[in-house]
Amino acid sequence: MSFFKLIRYQNLLMLALMQLIFRYGFLKWQNVPLSLADWQYILLVFSTVLIAAGGYVINDIFDQQTDAENKPQRVMIGQSISEATAYNIYVALNIVGVGIGFYLSNVIMKPGFATIFILIAALLYLYATSLKQTLLVGNVIVAMLLSFSVIIIGIFDLYPATYEGNQKEMAVLFSILLDYAIFAFIVNFIREIVKDLQDVNGDYNQGMSTLPIVLGVARTSKVVFALSFIPIAILLYYTNEYFAVSKLYLTMGYTLLFVVGPLLYFTIKLWTAKNTKDFGHLSNVLKLVLLFGILSIAIVAYNIKHHA
Repeated sequence: MSFFKLIRYQNLLMLALMQLIFRYGFLKWQNVPLSLADWQYILLVFSTVLIAAGGYVINDIFDQQTDAENKPQRVMIGQSISEATAYNIYVALNIVGVGIGFYLSNVIMKPGFATIFILIAALLYLYATSLKQTLLVGNVIVAMLLSFSVIIIGIFDLYPATYEGNQKEMAVLFSILLDYAIFAFIVNFIREIVKDLQDVNGDYNQGMSTLPIVLGVARTSKVVFALSFIPIAILLYYTNEYFAVSKLYLTMGYTLLFVVGPLLYFTIKLWTAKNTKDFGHLSNVLKLVLLFGILSIAIVAYNIKHHA
């Protein structure tokens, strides 16, 4: 159990679920060729999860003092697992993850794409060792990496199977993936700032430079409050321009109830949030928003197939 706590298995399960839903709940329902066989796509998911797990491990190695103050119940390194063992786990996860990425890049005859996996692993290392201490840079990197795990589906499964005859259709599918990636980036960026609000005391004592430390908790809460209207506005626009016009009423109802609804709840509760418990609750709300947002792609595919 200590090993699974170290690599944050819940977050990794959600990452894997997201990639599986996008392929088997959406792309497989479209009449387009896909580059990877099912077992090869599972390897792509596995590679993404392994590299992300490596990122969690190296982050925990360098965050031992901060976590001891912010989340003492989560500290594994130095207690259940030695630092040397954690480093070995980190190296093993990245070697296997990047190795799978190298194999898949050759499968689709794009060996240069292996660089993507190396860059992601390197960026996660830089984040853990230095970049997370730079104002907002760490927040952007974490949000960007989550959104890229959606884009990588198009890079490995759609792009190599694109030719002149299906280029327009593939472009539409890739644009849908891009829309979801942008949504995931925005929501996760906001969530990262909320987590900084939750950890402000420990981060301050460790000399970190986060938005709540620079602006203060009250001002940062107002910034997040303003930012929270961005995904709400985007979803309302998307619902009106696409779902309503296309008469995808099931999708429209799902989006309003399970995605916009929790976002509105988040915005309202944020106005009165003051302590670590409040911000921890709001962080979990945004995690649910991400989950329901991911699931919506399967609702869209079902609604188009059966009711459009």
